[in-house]
Amino acid sequence: MAGKMKNRWLIAAAAVGIHISIGSVYSWSVFTNPLKEKHGWGLSQVSLTFSIAILFLGLSAAFMGHFVERYGPRKSGMISAACFGLGLLGAGFADSIGSLYLLYVFYGGLAGIGLGIGYITPVSSLVKWFPDRRGLATGLAIMGFGFASLIASPLIARLINGIGISNTFYVLGAAYFTLMLVSALYLSPPPKDWKPEGMAESSGNEKVKSADLAQLTANEAVKTIRFWALWAMLFINVTCGIAIISVASPMAQDIAGLSAGAAATMVGIMGLFNGLGRIGWASVSDYIGRPNVYTAFFALQTAAFLILPNVTNALFFQIIVFVILTCYGGGFASIPAYIGDLFGTKQLGAIHGYILTAWAAAGLAGPLIVSRIRETTDSYSLTLYIFTGAFVAALVISLLIRVNIRNIRKENAGKDTAAI
Repeated sequence: MAGKMKNRWLIAAAAVGIHISIGSVYSWSVFTNPLKEKHGWGLSQVSLTFSIAILFLGLSAAFMGHFVERYGPRKSGMISAACFGLGLLGAGFADSIGSLYLLYVFYGGLAGIGLGIGYITPVSSLVKWFPDRRGLATGLAIMGFGFASLIASPLIARLINGIGISNTFYVLGAAYFTLMLVSALYLSPPPKDWKPEGMAESSGNEKVKSADLAQLTANEAVKTIRFWALWAMLFINVTCGIAIISVASPMAQDIAGLSAGAAATMVGIMGLFNGLGRIGWASVSDYIGRPNVYTAFFALQTAAFLILPNVTNALFFQIIVFVILTCYGGGFASIPAYIGDLFGTKQLGAIHGYILTAWAAAGLAGPLIVSRIRETTDSYSLTLYIFTGAFVAALVISLLIRVNIRNIRKENAGKDTAAI
């Protein structure tokens, strides 16, 4: 039996394989101009494809979380590969016949469902394989989602120029399906009550440090205050972050006076900091704790959004934006480990799916808020100040959730004492 034990680092690599495939959705903008020029579609029409995909990501993650827990990461990973691969192949067909609505159905709907299932599929298993390094493990996988656009964007651009839009979708569909399928076939949860060797021999103090607050089902978790605190914090973090991503180039030109070329370069580098923030903040959370990390996110971003409208120095402006992107990525990567800390691993995938509905809502709200206010006021300043207020609220929530955690720990300690 021992000889058949899987390598947990290869499990992590398989998780990265899935996330680096589905993370190519962040490269959607590369298709925008070619699709507009070929079919005469408007910018908002083409961009809606991405919004639909993010919406279905959140919805499918919420509804399929229980499926992932019941049938395991291998089956759910295979379903994700099929949905995402077929979605891309269907997008190629939609392009070939010039159907915008079929593009919405295949890329936005079907591939979006593959995104949601694939996003949550490896997370629950990773937390169980890495009880000693939850943040690092989930950060590695979700880092793949953030870094994917750095690889996919130039590749997609070359493929479109070389073989056309439809064939690009076909090639990507086949390639990502293969990579995701191979990755899914290796995924599996660890044996029951398994612990890594170093943790099994650790001192009692370290065991207390890794103890979960509770072991709850998804339906029990949603009835707690701390679940909705996590939901609200993720919603605010993603709403403000994705809003910045959606208007980064014109905002940099408007506020800091960057040229169009310099702003485009900044957008590319933002992807790097998005990925680095995922692995960096998640790893740090293993040492300072998830509550401290989230408080740091919101303290940093409150200051960043407050001063950003008044920054005219191009370098300083970009540094602030990069800091914001590390917090944006770090919020995604740290949330699975935070869920494990607060609710245990019994149904972590299902709870994570419910939490990700905050992403679906934020994906629609963020770009809409920033674009509407920009059109109304002809300035980004009011939007940034509104987001500053939102981060103050998130900071307060991050502090209040500690009170709830502290009270539950006292209750648990009292129960343990009574049992003795």
